[in-house]
Amino acid sequence: MDRTIHESKGEFYIGGVDSPDAQLFFEEDDNVITITSTEVTPAQREQGLGKDLVDHVVNYARKEKKKVDPVCSFAYDVIKSTPEYHVVWKE
Repeated sequence: MDRTIHESKGEFYIGGVDSPDAQLFFEEDDNVITITSTEVTPAQREQGLGKDLVDHVVNYARKEKKKVDPVCSFAYDVIKSTPEYHVVWKE
């Protein structure tokens, strides 16, 4: 499976544009990226795609010098359980 992460307005996704295997939705302002939802198709669950997307947002935030506000419970759990992500976490 190709795990390339693509970007569309307010979304990062893995898979096809019309039927992605995993999606992460976000809102972005000058200082904060708010992760609002993470979705993975049932057939692709338990393969780490959701975590890959959260990792991508954290790396993007680091590069852009922004904080991440994980409103989505999945993203919150990933960020909370990964100490090196706390530097970008907007608690």
